[in-house]
Amino acid sequence: MTSTLRPPPPAPPNSPRQAQSPAPRSPRRRRSWRQALRRDWQLYSLAILPLLFFLVFRYLPMIGNIIAFRRFKPGGSIFGEYWVGLRYFRMFLTDPTFWEVFTNTLVLGTLTLLFCFPLPIVLALMLNEVRARRFKRFVQSVSYLPHFLSIVIVAAMVMQLTSVGGAANQIVGLFAGDPVAFLQKSEWFRTIYVSSEVWQTVGWGTILYLAALTTVDEDLYEAARIDGASRWRQTWHVTLPGIRPTMMTLLILNIGSFLAVGFEKILLLYNPLTYPTADVVSTYLFRMGFQSSNFSYAAAIGLFEAVIGLILVLTANLISRRTVGTSLW
Repeated sequence: MTSTLRPPPPAPPNSPRQAQSPAPRSPRRRRSWRQALRRDWQLYSLAILPLLFFLVFRYLPMIGNIIAFRRFKPGGSIFGEYWVGLRYFRMFLTDPTFWEVFTNTLVLGTLTLLFCFPLPIVLALMLNEVRARRFKRFVQSVSYLPHFLSIVIVAAMVMQLTSVGGAANQIVGLFAGDPVAFLQKSEWFRTIYVSSEVWQTVGWGTILYLAALTTVDEDLYEAARIDGASRWRQTWHVTLPGIRPTMMTLLILNIGSFLAVGFEKILLLYNPLTYPTADVVSTYLFRMGFQSSNFSYAAAIGLFEAVIGLILVLTANLISRRTVGTSLW
């Protein structure tokens, strides 16, 4: 007796088999900005105050740069009395004092960048290897605590430590040396300034890099250990590439503030005896604008400084994007 295999009958329209077959997806319609604003207006409203802040305190003051090209007199028009063109720019470009303070700015900015940028990375890598949690927390707390001190307090501490009867001269006295008035010696100012910047900023930068280290995949370390990589090899080939975006972002931001080096701290620490090495563009601008009341001349210097800073940021961002593939925009 032979039997024939018959195909299964077609499923009825409302059968579960047809219900399980996915329906064709319709193309997703892209929402317009009006629809997005209407839907998430509560979230967008949170950006109103920051936008107003930047508008009032960052962009509207840019209108005042017009006095760099006009003669301004206190009590007159806020946009100047009459047009003078590039007169004030030619004045400071031919002023030997300006080039002296510009050189001081480059030197202090370079020293600050060389010490304050890599040291947080080194400290973060060292703390990342520490397994004793209490010791790690203690070092973190001690290192980033100076960041929360005001510039006035830091300057007062530096003055006390480097005074004739301060701790620095007491250490010098232990080696039978004569007391030194450090803040009255121009050759000591750069060392004192950079040291105080390292003490105040390294700990805070370490927090940013420790946060970036938590995003590095542990499987990469496991693969490196299987391949026989030492701790130094793991750091060089896994850790540093993992935090490279953070490193490049902070480097570009530091380069952007290259010429605006420590105005408040330098203003509190320097004096006429240390002008040869301590006077920078921002302090020179302050003296020209508020002490000499030459506001148009100070505005021209400030505009020149801002343009140089913008060029540095754009250049650093372009080089970073083309070399390592990381940039701010």
